[in-house]
Amino acid sequence: MSWPVLDPEKDHETLTILHLTAQMLGKIRVRHAPWTNHGWHVALQPNARGLATLPTAASDGRTFTLALDLCRNAIVLTTSAAERGVLPLDAGSISALHSGLVEMLQKYRLPSDFNGKPNEIADAVPFAEDVQPRAYSPESAATFREALAAMLPAFERYRASFIGKSSPVHFWWGSFDLAVTRFSGRIAPPHPGGVPGLPDSVAREAYSQEVSSAGFWAGGATKADAFFYNYAYPEPAGFRDRPIAAGGWNSDWQEFTLPYDEVRAAPDPDALLTSFLHSTYEAAADLADWDRATLEREPVAP
Repeated sequence: MSWPVLDPEKDHETLTILHLTAQMLGKIRVRHAPWTNHGWHVALQPNARGLATLPTAASDGRTFTLALDLCRNAIVLTTSAAERGVLPLDAGSISALHSGLVEMLQKYRLPSDFNGKPNEIADAVPFAEDVQPRAYSPESAATFREALAAMLPAFERYRASFIGKSSPVHFWWGSFDLAVTRFSGRIAPPHPGGVPGLPDSVAREAYSQEVSSAGFWAGGATKADAFFYNYAYPEPAGFRDRPIAAGGWNSDWQEFTLPYDEVRAAPDPDALLTSFLHSTYEAAADLADWDRATLEREPVAP
């Protein structure tokens, strides 16, 4: 599959809309679904058309999902009673999307209340008050969807090669990144917290165990060049100085990063991304003395 060009100048406004809309969908799960360890229940799931929530139960026995359908360029509501609602993403503002989402949920007698302020965005404006005009580009949305589709096979193989505790390959709407997290099986020191708009208790539960976390960040509400990343918590001594197969230590983000453009331009993007994922994980696992023989498998399938 070809890897499309991601241009923050061209795509930023659409990615901002997707980031803030994804937060609204995720917050429905926060409010109306049982809490799963590390918040995995609230993450969005990549699919062929974009990103979607896991099913959420309504009080009358129905379940429903909400999707960012980047082929239809809409929020798509689906219920277990075969009902379907569609809310175009080109609504003009985040405030209009917020009110449209609430109205659509209420129309189908579904839970519609959720926290109204974005997470993990400094100086965030509540959704209902964000009336700034924003133009949605189907082309930019398609580019983002195609980029996710191109990288997913490498992330899925990376996930498959680990038999210890690991998250799925899922999408965090707070920070707007695709991620997969591996666990050593050991307890970690309390996380310091301090993430904008995120309760410290949530951060501490998310990082209650030692992790090596890899993923892809496209910027979202932050205008920035996209990159792949890998970090460890807690960071073992010598981690940032460890030689890796591609990319390097990013002192601004305090993690290893590999520019998306570098991967896209490589003769074999999949191989370059795979080498980055494995070498950065190995840096964390070796320096922190993980039981790699027990936690990993090769080949990745029987």
